[in-house]
Amino acid sequence: MNENISVGQMIEQAREAKGLSKRELSRLAKISDTELARIESGEREIPNPKTLRKISKHIGINYNDLMYAAGLGFQVTNLNPFLRDYYEGLKGDEIDLALVNTTASVENWENLVKSFKEKLNDDTLPEYEREVIEQTIEDTEYQITTGKEIINVLISAKKKWRLENNGK
Repeated sequence: MNENISVGQMIEQAREAKGLSKRELSRLAKISDTELARIESGEREIPNPKTLRKISKHIGINYNDLMYAAGLGFQVTNLNPFLRDYYEGLKGDEIDLALVNTTASVENWENLVKSFKEKLNDDTLPEYEREVIEQTIEDTEYQITTGKEIINVLISAKKKWRLENNGK
């Protein structure tokens, strides 16, 4: 994701890459043509999160990435050093505790996703519940990715801390 483009530009580029017109995407996402045009042009700098969720389903961009681009969320990447700096700054037992907690969270989230994916196999599941479960899976998978990135940062921080403290 390019940090120099707006959420509207991201949506426009992804829409065009999918071969969708503004009208087609508006219809698929069940939003007005005018709203999509305002978002893409930058007139609507901070779109409603519900609108971003609707759009994300059809353009191949994760909802959380759109939220981040709109200034409404964060992620652990080179685009956002705040969490990275925090975890890199931990020392000794703090690193170990964060590793245990984050690893456990990722395992729990992976089990949750597995359980929800199994629930989606139920043909009698009402459409609204199916949509909520799909959104929860998407959000949780994003959390898993973030958690794994945090684990990598913590492993590096632990190695660095050990080197600085004579292998303790």
